[in-house]
Amino acid sequence: MWLYEDNHLLALSKPVGLLSQSDSTGKPDVVSLAKEYIKEKYNKPGNVFIGLVHRLDRPSSGAMILARTSKAARRLSQAFRHRQITKKYMAVVEGNLSGSGMMEDYLVKEADRAHIRQGGKYASLKWESVKSVGNFTVVEIKLITGRAHQIRCQFSHRGYPIMGDIRYGARHTVCESEGIALHCAHLGFQHPVQNREIAIEAVTPESWNQFQNDQFTM
Repeated sequence: MWLYEDNHLLALSKPVGLLSQSDSTGKPDVVSLAKEYIKEKYNKPGNVFIGLVHRLDRPSSGAMILARTSKAARRLSQAFRHRQITKKYMAVVEGNLSGSGMMEDYLVKEADRAHIRQGGKYASLKWESVKSVGNFTVVEIKLITGRAHQIRCQFSHRGYPIMGDIRYGARHTVCESEGIALHCAHLGFQHPVQNREIAIEAVTPESWNQFQNDQFTM
């Protein structure tokens, strides 16, 4: 689960079903688990600081970075706002999608869904088809903006819902309960304190093995 750690950062590969932060359900979440991990490993008394600088939807999986200091949290949050983080996702979508392209829309988030609508927030991404397996396509995505449910909404709107994403029109499920085939495979950024580049890589869940090959593995 844990991918990288130093005095300022903690990175992990979030499994399907794990919340990014606590909510009213009381189910396990990334922030609480990270606090417990740091507290136990370093025998820290009192409260442990963990800054949540971005989120992944509960049914998705993949790379996440957390801040261990307020300075790192502030700088990483700013980097996300100014689109200075390289974000690459892998998805399995329903239907046969070939080639590559760019999606640009305006999104409005209402309740538990995002909708494409004029007057919303600008959302853009680049995509490239990796391979087709039956009536599914593995797609590599470079996320340019980071709107809530952006990838899920934009692909569904064009008739290619993400496998398992019943909320956005998918007809097929994946192995994990309530999971969708959307995975953050790479986060690239400049370290918030040290002058060096960091690359966080997270392998796709085992349930994706039927779609794997050398080209797809990241």
